[in-house]
Amino acid sequence: MQLHILYSARFARHYKKMSMHIKNLAEKKETVFRQDPFDRGLKTHKLHGVLEGFYAFSLTAEHRIIFDFADKNTVRFYDIGDHDIYY
Repeated sequence: MQLHILYSARFARHYKKMSMHIKNLAEKKETVFRQDPFDRGLKTHKLHGVLEGFYAFSLTAEHRIIFDFADKNTVRFYDIGDHDIYY
């Protein structure tokens, strides 16, 4: 079963500001993510501190998507950007 992805307003706002290169990468990585959120190529990892309960996966060495699991089949993309999104 494929994951359902919800996009927060914050994610949508920051996604709009990304370069076309990052947007294209995000779309390609999302395809992989929908099949397996823990695919090795995504480098998915748990976050700690203020963002405990969230996960992130890599788009580039600098860019990430932060997400959490709403339930077994639903994921919420919370934010996208460089390391500044970690606060």
